[in-house]
Amino acid sequence: MNPETCPMLSSETASVILSATKLIGKSSATPAAIGGLLELLSDRPSLERGRVILPDPVTGVLRISYAHELTERQKQRGTYAPGEGVTGRVMSTAKIALIRDIRKDAEYLSRVTTPAPNAAEPVAYIAVPIIHQDLPVGVLAVHRATKHQDGFETDLYILQIFAAMIGQLLLLDQQMLRRAQEADTVARPSPAAKIHEPASVHGIIGNSKALRHAVTEAQKAAGSDATVMLVGESGCGKERFARMIHLASERRDQPFVCINCAAIPANLLETELFGHEKGAFTGAIAVRAGKFEIATGGTLFLDEIGDMPLDLQAKLLRVLQERSVQRIGSNNETPVDVRILTATNKPPEEAVKRGDFRLDLFYRLNVIRILLPPLRDRNGDIELLALYFLARYNQQYRRDLVLEKSALNCLATYDWPGNVRQLENIIERLVIMSENDRIGAAEISAVLTTEAAIDIDDIAGHSAPGTDTARTFSTGTDARPYQKVSHADKGHIMAALRLAKGNKTHAARALGMSARQLQYRLAKLNIAS
Repeated sequence: MNPETCPMLSSETASVILSATKLIGKSSATPAAIGGLLELLSDRPSLERGRVILPDPVTGVLRISYAHELTERQKQRGTYAPGEGVTGRVMSTAKIALIRDIRKDAEYLSRVTTPAPNAAEPVAYIAVPIIHQDLPVGVLAVHRATKHQDGFETDLYILQIFAAMIGQLLLLDQQMLRRAQEADTVARPSPAAKIHEPASVHGIIGNSKALRHAVTEAQKAAGSDATVMLVGESGCGKERFARMIHLASERRDQPFVCINCAAIPANLLETELFGHEKGAFTGAIAVRAGKFEIATGGTLFLDEIGDMPLDLQAKLLRVLQERSVQRIGSNNETPVDVRILTATNKPPEEAVKRGDFRLDLFYRLNVIRILLPPLRDRNGDIELLALYFLARYNQQYRRDLVLEKSALNCLATYDWPGNVRQLENIIERLVIMSENDRIGAAEISAVLTTEAAIDIDDIAGHSAPGTDTARTFSTGTDARPYQKVSHADKGHIMAALRLAKGNKTHAARALGMSARQLQYRLAKLNIAS
């Protein structure tokens, strides 16, 4: 908070701050102190329904931990995924949010209270980050009656002071908990996450060493305007990392524009990127700005850059060099100031060697390369993500499912060829379809057996690099494992074929695989069939 921008303190404002200081000095318990601060806020004529939202130490889901003038049911409804809604944005960006009319703001989710559409006066929502060591650790939020047209600056000032006080209370509470645990002769993990090590950074959830290294690299890259290439398997969160880099950069308040180069036909991709003039081609009935122009001042994320046609690669290179675009059908250059982030699930060097990707463009885009780890290499994050997705979809579908420890252990043994996206889909399916409120290992095994029925090796040649690595999952059923092809298996396969007298179906059965899997291995190992 810049003292030069603070409003002049009225006697009423000074009295509120003094009362808050005295309250903290008298209260020995953190819950009582925070509750008292929220009650003090409600004494201001304009402020009501104060709440403190903190991240769950395991899942990272934001929940209302302290509140004034809210029912228990309202508190329970107030949960937000990292980055979700106004509250999630404040937690992710550490920036204040001021919504002057919650009825007209699409980002406001109306989970705690639903604004009456015909209310005489609009209601505002103010959310202020609770900061510790330059990191957001929670959110202080209030509703504000906008019939009090004046005083927004004063309310913001008071809220920032109260947020700082609450941050100190939370820190002191954690320090006391740590001392008590150190004095305890029984070793057990702390139920609270360290205040300076959040499980979620800009919506990227996990505590594994591999993930944290990638996050650290992304945070370093965010401080520059250099192009960044994100390399990782499908489903491992490349777009999420791109958004994190944007939100952590100086361009955070400008547009973030994403385009998937593999999802748009080649003849339309040029128009999407560069725009067109009216009459430039059949169907061009109006002027249209391209993604480069829309993203000016902000960030343009080019997903699956390896699938961009060669002729467009040349035009992209020109934009990077000239910092201007030319719409289709126009002779004029339009300056653009855009930070470029790219992503690919294929080794870019191989595409360059094959002639599918321009070497000069590769050097332009590969200034900073960040390797994103597959889920199978993120030790401990599978359980963390499963609980996070469970909380999200329990909220969305009004369920109250619980994953037993055996179920979490079962999830941790699977190899997740589809990475985080596959795990999320499975948890959502369980929440929707399960008839029980408790999910055990048997239910997880049944679902994963269905997932394992997809012949990973059959599609390995068409999927992301690394997806033909070992895909083993022991469910205690007859589900076949899916493993990568190894030249060491050649002798076993040839021996099985000899014993089966060339019958591939019998040989596959003896080897414990499908006929399609055997045929795939025969081709990969150049075994005559």
